[in-house]
This record gives sequence, structure tokens and C-alpha cells, in this order.
Amino acid sequence: MTTTALPPATDPPAGAGSSLRERLVPPMPRPPYLGWLAATLVGLFAFVIRMLRLGEPGEIYFDETYYAKDAFGLRTYGVEHETVENADALLAQGNHDIWTGTGDFVVHPPMGKWMIALGDYLWGLLPFGAAMSPTGWRVAAAVVGALSVVLLVRLALRMTRSVLLAASAGLVLALDGLHFTMSRIAMVDIFLMFWVLAGFTCLVVDRDRMRERIADLTAAGQHAAGWLGFRGWRLAAGLCFGMACATKWSALFYLAAFGLLTVAWDYGARRSAGQRGVPGRWLLFDAIPAFFATVGVAFVVYLASWIGWFTSPIGWGRHWAAENVTGIWARLPEPVLAVVNPLRSLVHYHAEMMNFHTGLSSSHDYASRPWEWIIMRTPVAFFYNGDETTCGAANCSRAILAIGSPAVWWLSIAACLVMIGWWVTYRDWRAGAVLLGVAAGWLPWFTYPERTMFVFYALPMLPFLALAIVLALGLLMGRDADDPQYSPRRRIVGGVGYGVVMLLIVANFLFFYPVLSAQIIPYEQWADRMWFDTWIYGSSGSG
Repeated sequence: MTTTALPPATDPPAGAGSSLRERLVPPMPRPPYLGWLAATLVGLFAFVIRMLRLGEPGEIYFDETYYAKDAFGLRTYGVEHETVENADALLAQGNHDIWTGTGDFVVHPPMGKWMIALGDYLWGLLPFGAAMSPTGWRVAAAVVGALSVVLLVRLALRMTRSVLLAASAGLVLALDGLHFTMSRIAMVDIFLMFWVLAGFTCLVVDRDRMRERIADLTAAGQHAAGWLGFRGWRLAAGLCFGMACATKWSALFYLAAFGLLTVAWDYGARRSAGQRGVPGRWLLFDAIPAFFATVGVAFVVYLASWIGWFTSPIGWGRHWAAENVTGIWARLPEPVLAVVNPLRSLVHYHAEMMNFHTGLSSSHDYASRPWEWIIMRTPVAFFYNGDETTCGAANCSRAILAIGSPAVWWLSIAACLVMIGWWVTYRDWRAGAVLLGVAAGWLPWFTYPERTMFVFYALPMLPFLALAIVLALGLLMGRDADDPQYSPRRRIVGGVGYGVVMLLIVANFLFFYPVLSAQIIPYEQWADRMWFDTWIYGSSGSG
């Protein structure tokens, strides 16, 4: 079954002609391999287009100057290591002797850089690969970018019960310009997005599993069931959110939002099954354990991500506590200090990181405010070279513009409005979850009006925008022919609308591809793709 119809917006009342299990958990499409086949094919497509010419430009560009070298330092010393001033030029020459001998102060946790380092190491093991090369330090981003597409297909399949809509969600993500460019650069944002998406996917799977258990227990006459058994998927979600927080602190917003959402789903499921005494059982057996399974596990994972810093003698600030043993700390015995001091030093390090983030207000041509992200007002010019001469024209350009495909982001505005209407009207859980995913990745940034921000900060909310688009398309197409609410006219109109939207997204990506992938093209062709002054000059809007 490759139905395009969405399951009912709300759980039908008991006695509506379907079993409790079918009401709480609509069946997945059959046969199961179709969903995996769709995810695999779309994921392979995403991987191939991200790997093509991944090593170009053959030099460090934009923030690779921080993350690629930090990853190299982690791989070599276990901690980020300070580099000499001309380190980028040395690396371009194949010279890896770039260290000063001291640890470096960094402002993001290490997990994303560990993933870059792992990709670089594995690439260097291949017969055709080379460690600490442009392809090496970017390959992890390309692989994780493709895996995020696979993950979104599986998530969308579980949310829509439609292979077509699930594959479409993956294709939307694969063909978005911002996702594409962030999958081809050694920066950590793609890893942040992946782990947030993975955590949410685990919670959606846990939702289905939990509702199946409630249905089975209720059918067996246990209308006051308490403990629902081991929640492995919820623990996996905690691990994923911990990995996300260990990549960038902004994942905390998602941890908080989705941690509340998962227990809200528990409460709603118990109510829908007609259980008695729901508030008490929900608090004792769902809410409190959920806190430890998500927040508790995430904290442990986050702390473990600093193991290289704990075990290295040269980590920045590693010995701060030992050098500042004053007050109550001076009265503690040495064995206690040996345990406490590393944690004190880590807390001090985090305080310095927080001071950096809260005080970051320097001007930048491509800085943008959160309201600009959704309309792609100010993308970021990662790379530009106007001195190329091999395009067959008098003037050539070579660029990488970190910009979300307008066909995706602009359509997502309308799709989110549809989600708002759908949630207000039917309280559909999918609409609410998608809107929460967008809100958690967007609204918190409005509270930092003076901070320097960039459009790629919006990357973690992109999968939820893609989901909003395909959910809106599913609503547009309506029910399948075997459903009592089937409308042939609506199916025709919806099918045409679906085709137009998907063709727009494909065509938009193909049009922008040369300026997303550092292709050498005539200057006029580059200029044709710069629709607004802010796409050329940034927020200054002038030359």
C-alpha cells in the first residue's frame, strides 16, 4: 500500500467500527520493504550529489578554518589545539605541522568536531583517500547529510503512513540548497540537525510503541495499566539529544520542547484509551521516567563527549581549578580535589564559552536576524572567486552561496500556516509536532536581538519545514479511493498541485546548483542567480 492519504486527524471515538489498536496506531504501509526501498534510493541520490566534486574548492573556506583544524587537533591530541597563523596556507600545501604546542579555547562542544575527525580518519584509510585533505574533512558532513535524508523518509513514513509522501519529504530535504551546502563543508551544523532529527524520530517511534502497548493492555481488560514496559526508543532519543547538545548548545531548545511533547503524547494516549486515574499514572509512570530517559541520558552523553579534554594535560583551562584553590575548596583533601577540580575547571570553561556567546555582537556583512531566515533575505557567501578564466567567457565566477532553495523555504511559509489551521481545527498531533519543531529552532533566537547570527542557524528546523510541505500536500490530495471521504475531483486537483510543487523544488535546485557547488560559470550566469542585492552584498545591501 503506497497510499497518499493521511490517517485521521484525531483518534476516532471508541466503537467507531475499528479496533482500539487501529484507532491508536494506524497500520504502516505494506509491504514494509517499500518504505525502506524509498529511503535507500532517495538517500543514495542525496549522497551521490553531495559527494560529486566534494574536494572543490581544494582549500579551507569560511568556518572550515576553525572546525577542520579543531577536528585535526582532536584526532591528534584529544583536544582542540592552537595553530600557527599561516595554518590554512600550510594545509593547502599538504604541510600538517601547524601546531603551537598549547590547547585552544573553543566556543562549541566537541562532538561535531569528533565526527569531522572520524570522517577524515576513515577517508584517509581508503586507497584513493588522503587524511587532512579537503575531501577528508568534508566527507563526514556529506555522509551525515545523506543519512539525514534517509532518516526523514522513515520519519515521514511513520507520520503519514504514505510511501509517496515519505519519499517526497526526503527529496525536499535532499534538494534544499542550505542542506546541500552545509553537507559539503566542514562545519558542525549538519551534525546538529541530524541528531535533533534522530532524537525526534526516536520519540515518534516510541509514541507508536507506547500506544500499541496501551491498546493491547486495554484490550486485555487492564484499563488502569501503569508501567508500560521498557522504553528503549525514549532512551535512544535521550542519547541523540545528548549528541546534539554536545555539538551545539542550541539543541537544548529541542531537548526541552520535545521532552515535554513526548509526555504530552503519553497523557493523550491514556485518555484516548479510556484509562481511569490518568493524571497520577501519567506522572508516576510516564513523566518522571521520561525526564531521566531524555534529560538525564542527554546530560551523561554530553559530559562523556568531553573525555578527550578530561584526559589531556593540554586542554584549555584544564588546570584552572588546581590553580585557583581558594575558599571552601582549599579545605578539601587532595583525593577529593582530584575528582572535583576537573569538574570545576569544566564549569569555568563553560562560563567562558557562555560569555563569548552572549557577548558576540560584532558586525558581519552576511549576518541576519531570525525573521530573515524563513524568507532567505541574507544568505551567506561561503566562497567566491571572480578571477577564474576557464568558463569560455570574458568574466567568470565561482561561488558557494549558502542559501535555502526559495521554492522550499517560501512554500514552507504557506505550509506552516496550513499546519496552524490544521492544529487549531483538529488538534492533529503531526501538525503540532511540526510546528513545535519549527518553533524550537527559530523562536528562541529572537530573544538575542544583539547577537551576531547567520542563516545556517536555521538548519535544524529545515526537516520540520519539509514535513510541513508534504503534510500540506497530503491534505491537498485527500483520501484514497477506498475511503468513504474519497473525492475524485480533489484527488485530481491535489495531484496536479503535488506535481507542480515537486517540479518547482527540483527545478529550483537545478537552477541554483552552479552557485551551490563552486562550478565555474560566466559572470552573467552567476548574476542571473543573484535575485536580490542582499544575496550579493549581504545585510549591507550595497557594494
